[in-house]
Amino acid sequence: MTLIGWVQIGFLLALVLASIKPLGLYMAKVFSGEKTVLAPVLGPLETAIYKLSGINRDKEQGWLAYTLAMLAFSVAGFVVLYAIMRLQAYLPVNPQGFGAVPSDLAFNTSASFVTNTNWQNYSGEAVMSNFTQMAGLAVQNFLSAATGMALAIAVTRAFIRSKAETVGNFWVDTTRATLYVLLPLSIIVTIAFIFLGLPQTMDGSVTATTLEGAKQVITLGPVASQEAIKQLGTNGGGFYNANAAHPFENPNAIANYINIFAMLSISAAMVYMFGQMTGNRKQGWVLISAIAVLLIAGIGITYWAETAGNPILTSLGLDPSMGNMEGKEVRFGQAMSTLYTAVTTGLSDGGVNSMIGSYTGIGGLVPMFLIHLGEVLPGGVGSGLYGLIVFAVLSVFVAGLMVGRTPEFLGKKIESREMKFAMLAVLILPLVILAFSAISAMLPAAVAAIGTPGPHGLSEILYAFTSAAGNNGSAMAGLSGNTVWYNTTLGISMLLGRFAYVVPVMAIAGSLAAKQKIPSSKGTFPTDTPLFAGLLIGIILILGGLQFFPSLALGPIVEHFAMMAGQTF
Repeated sequence: MTLIGWVQIGFLLALVLASIKPLGLYMAKVFSGEKTVLAPVLGPLETAIYKLSGINRDKEQGWLAYTLAMLAFSVAGFVVLYAIMRLQAYLPVNPQGFGAVPSDLAFNTSASFVTNTNWQNYSGEAVMSNFTQMAGLAVQNFLSAATGMALAIAVTRAFIRSKAETVGNFWVDTTRATLYVLLPLSIIVTIAFIFLGLPQTMDGSVTATTLEGAKQVITLGPVASQEAIKQLGTNGGGFYNANAAHPFENPNAIANYINIFAMLSISAAMVYMFGQMTGNRKQGWVLISAIAVLLIAGIGITYWAETAGNPILTSLGLDPSMGNMEGKEVRFGQAMSTLYTAVTTGLSDGGVNSMIGSYTGIGGLVPMFLIHLGEVLPGGVGSGLYGLIVFAVLSVFVAGLMVGRTPEFLGKKIESREMKFAMLAVLILPLVILAFSAISAMLPAAVAAIGTPGPHGLSEILYAFTSAAGNNGSAMAGLSGNTVWYNTTLGISMLLGRFAYVVPVMAIAGSLAAKQKIPSSKGTFPTDTPLFAGLLIGIILILGGLQFFPSLALGPIVEHFAMMAGQTF
């Protein structure tokens, strides 16, 4: 580790911190229906959308109707995206002449982009046409992100309202998330990316002559616009197979900075927005401080592990002073590579600018563990916030048991109904990850797809299902995932990780909204203090650690000790 590396990391995190309040206040106004600076321009467009769609913006929905609307919208998006990929050969804007995407891969990709996972079992530049990239994948980058934001807003309203039967209107919330937040920011970031050199063209490719005189065909397309929403919406799916390690997606240090900042900005600001909308800004900052501690710890451990180097490579005569540079871009080095990796897994983004499969045992363990924690650091846009609230509800209940006080959170009593749904939600992730990983570790066809045998091979399987169920999308990349088994099971994992999780969360929202909001008393455990932040950190770590430690011990932890002993598999 170096001082300049920490300065780079610290400066970027400071920029994110500075953006949290203004962006959070803006989003609070948007979702509260207040006028914003963009209302004169976008207001008429919003009204036109409601009129053409037959939406009554004043008619709200109960939690069940809101959830069913979200599910119906997601199913429709899945079907449309699947159809686009299967009919790709007959659709326009296909300069490369790509054929139909195979059915199992189309299923996997549809599940991936509709759930905001953006796991990619394909090379984008060799499989997807420009039309599919734009009308299919980029559209879902907007809509899946907006859906997550809408759900988070519905959960937030549960703490604002008292004895209410409704939590909002899904169609209105999704429209506002798209129009007032995602679209304007995407335009700004797209322009910045174009200025920095990212392609934005309808051309399919260009032929270049290399220094050796050979001809090389370089794929082009509308890259800048897709990269912008990829990061702002914490999607992560890249235009190219190499993702943000490709120079057309991430050409220089400034672009890399913008990539990481864009990933963190909306998700972090939504936590502040939660405090603003519930009338307790201090609560928002307490939640932000808790996730910041965990994220910075993840960054620090990963940075240390990668700069410490690989003893196996050192024993072969490589200079250890450069640390472990395998799989990393010399343009970014360990500091910006490990920062990107920790952020993308603390979020549910999934984009990478270095290859996680080439990290050391501990360096590869941390990203996996950050996903195990529930993608709440600060998580995907929307999904991170409502996931964090679930942990806060659990923490309040535990605190009540420990000190004998009434379990309350922001004026709402936490009772058995909320706890049952909260436990149902948090058990989804380990059930899906561990069950599918165990089956894959024993199934010959699944084991055959492993790139590296031994503990790292188990890590590849475990990471794949962790990433899928956690709706992250990053990969160790040593696993050949484009098979019928993995396309199907990973697709199912993504769907369960998104929808089986959010249904009980919305049930909690409906239950809390119906309760009377009560003022705090001497018997109320305060949740806007550093003590609660520490408790929240502990609950997140315990749930992530206890549920997944045995599997981690068989994979990356064994790999770490073997590496330290100079052993290979």
